[in-house]
Amino acid sequence: MLPSLIDGMMVGFVYGLAAMGLTLIFGVMNVINLSHGALIVLGMFTTYWVATAWGLHPYLGVLVAAGVGFLMGLLIFYGAVKRILRGPHLSSLLATYAVSMILIGLGTAVFSVSPYNVPFSVGALHLGFLVIPGARLVASLVAVVLAGLLFAFLYRTRWGWYIRAVTDNRDAAELVGIPSVRVLAYSFSLGAMLATVAGALIATFFPFTVLSGSPYELKSFVIAVLGGLGNPLGSLLGGLILGLMEGLVPVFLPTSWTPVLEFALFIGILLIRPSGLLGGKS
Repeated sequence: MLPSLIDGMMVGFVYGLAAMGLTLIFGVMNVINLSHGALIVLGMFTTYWVATAWGLHPYLGVLVAAGVGFLMGLLIFYGAVKRILRGPHLSSLLATYAVSMILIGLGTAVFSVSPYNVPFSVGALHLGFLVIPGARLVASLVAVVLAGLLFAFLYRTRWGWYIRAVTDNRDAAELVGIPSVRVLAYSFSLGAMLATVAGALIATFFPFTVLSGSPYELKSFVIAVLGGLGNPLGSLLGGLILGLMEGLVPVFLPTSWTPVLEFALFIGILLIRPSGLLGGKS
């Protein structure tokens, strides 16, 4: 059980990072970003492109994916989200879903739907009877560091204070001179960047296709609701719980039971504690 627990925990941190991008956007602007899965795939193929076409180390691809995700977030915000922020929630759902379909269509035209993987290995860490895959260990450490940097940004920087102020009351923030539209744009871009970085990390240890985003998007929703929608810390906790489930369930049951139990947990949280384990917006 111990190797499965450790493996699930490492993967869970990366899942939590992806969910933090989703929940940050919802927490700041009440937008459920249905292009989240496509952004995760964008991060995967950015890392693949950097490693195969440019011949660089895949972890440099993670840095490139961060920049690509931030720029793509700005493009999506100003092109599809900005004008409908104060409109019905269905408008933002349809707009981001349309963006997702565009990205998937472009990706399919370029890469088809064949499976890909990033051709590299960083070996494994041997601790007695434990063998810890190096790629998962590095990915989990990067996810934890980025989560810490996000909290430092939100609570220790001026722009972090701006984001929290706009989250609490956008109109009041504008009255004291905070550029709310720019803050919203940066928040959306930051959420998109977290999604692409998570996708880039996942690509270092799992194969992927252009259509791989949907399962990870669903996992992100489960994690966000589990921890508390709009609460980044809750996303990290929810990712850890989901990762541990993915590590432990196959020890006792067939792997096909894993999504069944994950979504049963999802429904249970909605029924027992709709605000999530750590509560909503924080």
